[in-house]
Amino acid sequence: MGTFRETLTEGTEGGPHLGLERPRVYFDLSPEDKERYNADIRATNILLQGLPKDIYSLINHYTDAKDIWDNVKMLLEGSELTKEDRESQLYDDFEHFRQNKGETIHDYYVRFAKLINDMRNIKMTMSRMQLNSKFVNNMLPEWGRFVTTVKLNRGLRDSNYDQLYAYLKQHEAHANENKMMLDRFTQHTVDPLALMSNVSHQQHYSQSSTTPPSTYVPPHFADNTQLDSGLSPTDNLIENLTNILALLIQSYKTYLP
Repeated sequence: MGTFRETLTEGTEGGPHLGLERPRVYFDLSPEDKERYNADIRATNILLQGLPKDIYSLINHYTDAKDIWDNVKMLLEGSELTKEDRESQLYDDFEHFRQNKGETIHDYYVRFAKLINDMRNIKMTMSRMQLNSKFVNNMLPEWGRFVTTVKLNRGLRDSNYDQLYAYLKQHEAHANENKMMLDRFTQHTVDPLALMSNVSHQQHYSQSSTTPPSTYVPPHFADNTQLDSGLSPTDNLIENLTNILALLIQSYKTYLP
């Protein structure tokens, strides 16, 4: 508030006699200054109450609302160099963003929304098409059919990623079923390099055995040659695919030099 000198008496020639200089107090202020001072106090309290503890401990010694705001802005946004580093990091995070294995669509959406919010906080902008494409094109394989439906029926230009999430969330149970089928099918697949090594080994073995190469079935397929009539349609499909793969391997061995 500064300092103040109280007027004691009027001089003989009209000049005032002033007292000793002292700190200005609230009652020394004019009505306009009191109103401005009250507004500054309210703004200061609002700023301080809404700050995180680590930020508050750095600026709680300021008494002017403008000084508090300027320092909070610098601490939260950083210098120009810090903002450039932050922007570069966020661009990199956006470029490599994808759904993690085993991650639910809700957790995936929350991570994506937080990343976009951080980008917007430092004035990074991207088109709606870029955001929607990134969101749907980096989901796990079990979501492929539903992502295709979204693109065909809803489009990526007129919707936002919040709406896309709400639509896809309705099909989470079906996506989980797709994941179970994919997991069960991949259990029956064979590493191509290991298959070639196994074929070469079995061909060498067949030259010294009485079993013709064309009739040999790898041991890990032998148990799958009979279908269980009690299996579900999905299990039968997987079983059929497994046996077809075994037959293809058997035929391929026949034509190897």
